[in-house]
Amino acid sequence: MRFTTRQDALLAVAALAGGLLLLSAHGYSAWEPDDPWPGTGWRVLPLLGVCAAMLFRRTSPMAGLAVATPAMVADIVMSPSLGTMLVYTDALYASSLYGPRRMAERLLAVTVAVTVLLAGGVGLWASAWEATVIIGGVAGMTWVGPVLTAMVVREHRNRAELERQRAEQLARLAELDRRNAVADERARMARELHDVVANHLSAVALHSSAVLRLPDLDREGVRQAMSVIRENSVQGLAEMRRMIGLLREERDGTGDPPAAPRLADLERLAERAARPDLSVGVKVTGTARELPAAVELAAYRIVQESLTNVLKHAGPGRAEVLVEHRPDRLCVTVESPLGAERTELPGAGSGLIGMRERASILRGTFTAGPEDGCWRVRAELPTTTPDGGDP
Repeated sequence: MRFTTRQDALLAVAALAGGLLLLSAHGYSAWEPDDPWPGTGWRVLPLLGVCAAMLFRRTSPMAGLAVATPAMVADIVMSPSLGTMLVYTDALYASSLYGPRRMAERLLAVTVAVTVLLAGGVGLWASAWEATVIIGGVAGMTWVGPVLTAMVVREHRNRAELERQRAEQLARLAELDRRNAVADERARMARELHDVVANHLSAVALHSSAVLRLPDLDREGVRQAMSVIRENSVQGLAEMRRMIGLLREERDGTGDPPAAPRLADLERLAERAARPDLSVGVKVTGTARELPAAVELAAYRIVQESLTNVLKHAGPGRAEVLVEHRPDRLCVTVESPLGAERTELPGAGSGLIGMRERASILRGTFTAGPEDGCWRVRAELPTTTPDGGDP
């Protein structure tokens, strides 16, 4: 505000200096050629009025117009002077640009009406159409021109402001999209971490609990349990290293991505899920083919989480893993005996949610629940999209 006031004051001083210079050069007309009144001294007063109005051109444009208009009328009564008319154009321009939104339209209507009336009146008084044209042109450029210019400038400024607001909204939407992407990525990482850790740590926890609860377990049983614990610990560490490597690769974009687990590894996964009273078999039907990476990873994780639940909750007997390769989809089914007791471990309950979400992301189907005396998990994952591409 201080800079604006100082700038307006400098403009007012410059306008006053220019107006005085024009007056000293007799830059004014007279209504009667032989009438010397009023002289230059009296014409300084209207000039001072319109120059004083420039002090309020941006801070209070309507007050400036109220001061400049009587001064301009007084100058016309004396007979128009060039300096005062030029400075008055700034009052009209500032009022239309910095004043209320509807002021420019009102000033346009008023200045057009005054220009027409003045040109017509002078033409009738002088009985010459040339006078009408000249007075109308001068009045139009002096009064109507500044208002029209201000309206054009104001329209461009409003449009620029709308574009700026639109850019800010787009930036906010982009930030929201980024946050949503981060939240989705964190959720995906949480599911991946659960799938990686739950299977191996559940096996470690259950087999170590069995060793601790059965103090008279023979040496062969202890060796078998410890072998399973060691294998699951090593595999869990390997999976964790793979996860960390994947996250690092996604962050810096360097290095080769670590190998993702494949359905060919299901036999080893089934061996780690076996218990002394529970065996796990794997059966593959159909023609095996190269699957989209997302489908193969989702199928592997669903089987992995299902076998984790089998290890924790299934009763004695045999669990079966069935992988069906169909022309347009991959079906995985895991059946296990229902258990009488449930061994709850930390993190229980999120596995089914993660499996269902994995299938939903690929536009597949997922069901889980008791059926015919066993617990049955089934997922159908499309291997092609409706347009024939990878999902």
